[in-house]
Amino acid sequence: MANVLHINSSVRNSGSLSRQLSGEFVAKLAAQGDTIVVRDLAAQPVPHLTEEVMGAFFTPAEQRSAQAVAAVQLSDTLVDELLAADVLVLAAPMYNFSVPSTLKAWIDHVARAGRTFQYTANGPVGLATGKKAVIFTASGGVYSEGPGAAYDYLSTYLRTALGFIGITDIEFVQAEGVAMGDDAVTSAIAKGRASIEALAA
Repeated sequence: MANVLHINSSVRNSGSLSRQLSGEFVAKLAAQGDTIVVRDLAAQPVPHLTEEVMGAFFTPAEQRSAQAVAAVQLSDTLVDELLAADVLVLAAPMYNFSVPSTLKAWIDHVARAGRTFQYTANGPVGLATGKKAVIFTASGGVYSEGPGAAYDYLSTYLRTALGFIGITDIEFVQAEGVAMGDDAVTSAIAKGRASIEALAA
């Protein structure tokens, strides 16, 4: 049995294909006996980094003031959730060619020197290894191929950011072209469900 961390970043509670498809996938994992932890970044947004929080990150734990301990507490909780997970499920719709700002804020809090990566003489090394990430994206246009591929900063960013902290086993389930009519939405859902069946098998 696996520990699964499910991150939702869509601002929409209804009509969100990234929420819908990632939820269906996680439900299958739960039915298999996996333990699910859900963090909804729309319902409980992670704040953007501040100078105080950044300063606390780079202060050794034993030297932090009570104020610095409080400043870093949420980040520590988010990192602990990530490190405890065997599988990371991200629901990441494309907003303006990249990830929602709430998901970027979550990444800023979990990409922590000394916790999820470390600097070495040979460069940075990820510490959050041994995990699989399944990323459910949704976009109004088509960005996996064709002219739109040049504008896909969502998948390239997530591969880079997760890879930097050691998560390199990544699968994308893409619901594309969903602004192109009902048939496109139906097709995207069908393709997504086929991918879910294969991933959950």
